[in-house]
Amino acid sequence: MYRWRRLASGAAGFEDVVNAARSVLTITPRSAGDLAVAGSGSGTAGPLTEERSRRGRARGGGARRAGLVTPAGPLAGRVAVVSGGGRGLGRSFCLALARQGARVVVNNRNRVVDDDGRGPADHVAAEIAAAGGEAVAEYSDAADPRCGENMVAAAAERWGRLDTCVANAAVGAAGMFHKQPAAQFDEVLEINLRGSIRLARAAVAVMRPAGYGRIILVASTGGLHGDVGLSAYAASKGGLLAFGRSLAAEGAARGVLTNLLLPYALTQMTGDGMPPAARQAMEPDLVAPVLTALASPDCRLNGEYIVTGGGRLRRASVVEWGTVLLPNEPDLSPDQLQALLAESGRGQPREFRVAVDAFNDLAGGEPG
Repeated sequence: MYRWRRLASGAAGFEDVVNAARSVLTITPRSAGDLAVAGSGSGTAGPLTEERSRRGRARGGGARRAGLVTPAGPLAGRVAVVSGGGRGLGRSFCLALARQGARVVVNNRNRVVDDDGRGPADHVAAEIAAAGGEAVAEYSDAADPRCGENMVAAAAERWGRLDTCVANAAVGAAGMFHKQPAAQFDEVLEINLRGSIRLARAAVAVMRPAGYGRIILVASTGGLHGDVGLSAYAASKGGLLAFGRSLAAEGAARGVLTNLLLPYALTQMTGDGMPPAARQAMEPDLVAPVLTALASPDCRLNGEYIVTGGGRLRRASVVEWGTVLLPNEPDLSPDQLQALLAESGRGQPREFRVAVDAFNDLAGGEPG
């Protein structure tokens, strides 16, 4: 049997973000949207958050992993939100962004806390603070429709801006489609797909008026190719791939660029199924440099699918092959269909920016 491993995720639309953030900051401890602040900078926090921040700086745990923050790094002055930032890939992303100078909202639902009442997001925020950076721990649950709104509000309240959105949170549930309970399948879609969409919606509402933004959606090759026993996960990530291309096309003219990261890494979710020989090579930290490059103001990539892991990278895409003409007959046999597909496959692969470009090419182009 498998176990659910739940991270945190995105949420709904964005209105009056500063007011929303103020309401978040006054919620009682451990409710959705509760915040803890670590590091220096402007802004205030309640006694609970200040006490957590003090303990985090005193411990300084994990500072070597985070590396020293570079005040004049390529992301200096920028603000990022990372869903599912308390563990695995999300943790590596938060530390790498902070190391390059970004201030980070670390989102993770606190399922497990230590003796001091601190959860994964608190620990990552403390690591960043110990390395000389700034971070806010944010605890909204992936299933909360306002999770993304809460995260963006946290960034706006603390630092007054948002530059980078990393939709990373996800869960997986193994099981053959015909045996998997519908509610379980739906929960994967709710967190992985709809959660990421809600976070992106809240981020875009800030980024478009500002004329700048970098959105990185963490997808999967499972969404590109499918996988046996992971149909819910594949469906959620496949939907994210299509959504990301649409978001990239819509945001380009406003300076809001969206790219999709398809990582291979050893995490809580993948650990049980990863071959022993691959475990050491697939450290999450090896994916983080690609993410920080995508978050850079100098990055002009948009709508890319980037597969990376173990220090390797390759570009991925969706293509359509050569166009062939159907026979002018009322029926088509399976053998004819197979032959036509083989002929199409011998043509040149084509990439299209959006679906309407593909339609125009098919309808108006010559066969071949």
